[in-house]
Amino acid sequence: MFDGFQLEDVALGEVTLRMRHSGHGPAVLLLHGHPRTHATWHKVAPLLAARHTVVCPDLRGYGRSSKPPTRPDHAQASKRVMAADCVALMRHLGHESFSVVGHDRGAYAAFRTAMDHPAQVERLAVLDAVPIVEALERCDTRFAAAWWHWFFFAQPHKPERAILADPDAWYNNTPAKRAQMGEQAYADYQAAIHDPATVHAMLEDYRAGLGIDRAHDEADRAAGRRLSCPLLVLWALRDDMERLYGNPLDVWRPWAGALQGRSLDCGHHMAEERPEELAAALLQFLNEP
Repeated sequence: MFDGFQLEDVALGEVTLRMRHSGHGPAVLLLHGHPRTHATWHKVAPLLAARHTVVCPDLRGYGRSSKPPTRPDHAQASKRVMAADCVALMRHLGHESFSVVGHDRGAYAAFRTAMDHPAQVERLAVLDAVPIVEALERCDTRFAAAWWHWFFFAQPHKPERAILADPDAWYNNTPAKRAQMGEQAYADYQAAIHDPATVHAMLEDYRAGLGIDRAHDEADRAAGRRLSCPLLVLWALRDDMERLYGNPLDVWRPWAGALQGRSLDCGHHMAEERPEELAAALLQFLNEP
């Protein structure tokens, strides 16, 4: 897994991030979603590393990265501090500017990185996500039925107890999932979902999402702030994006000037299900003139 990549723990003040990096050329940062770790990218990252310097961290709170103390407003898990982590990590590696790709919860951290640090982010790719404020404002019975976990995860204490009672049952772990992820990536994911500190920190991500993250999106929109870099949006045909939003590009259009995107014929975890197709789409976007 990640042949040729270097594994490091990087201290960045409040947090230490576990990450892998390799390759040459313009830098690209890959951010995973819930409940994965950076290992979800192990089929995609080597395909990008032929033309790019590729950096894959565990987000704060996830995997084997630090779990900062919980704050009453959940700010320690906000996408704003995750974005600051991203910039600090890339500077540590010598990259003052870079592109960023985010999937699922990592897409929110990637979006916030581009919004808060426009001088650093050259291109942004978002996989299977719309801005948090847009998702919450469009919440209806379809959203509540499909994405009920957003609201359950935001409750105190009970979601930790429910997940940790049987993590494999909660996350629907099956031999097929194990085969799709690959043995080493699956083992990394297993360690994460069975660790009480990691489960709590991952839930804090959702608690921040319903409060402080939404407020940051609302403040940007009220101030008329938009992305200053090109945006690629990719979504899975066999997930909920089109059912909930129609064409996701319509949701993103008020946030971006240079916007493009399309669907991939797969389920939610596209980096694991369609790595070659995803890598090709990303390479085309990252290397456009």
